[in-house]
Amino acid sequence: MLKRLAAALGCITLAFGGAVAIAPTAQATPQSCYYYVLEQYPGADEEVAERACRVGGQGGRENFRACYFELRKDHVPAVVAGEACRRAARG
Repeated sequence: MLKRLAAALGCITLAFGGAVAIAPTAQATPQSCYYYVLEQYPGADEEVAERACRVGGQGGRENFRACYFELRKDHVPAVVAGEACRRAARG
């Protein structure tokens, strides 16, 4: 009985540990940038959003600016573009 309890607790620990390890990266990628843009501004051109988010995902000030201005050219609101590019850069 003690071995079964230990095995069950071990599985639960691994399951929660895996979820904690995966959660931060799931939110911080060019993909999260892309979906954020489409959720907040459904009229965005999907190709433009994808291209901008990939550039922003490379990190750095210049890539952030390129991502931001690419989204702004497609008339994505400034607040949405800024947050999306920040999400891409955290990846």
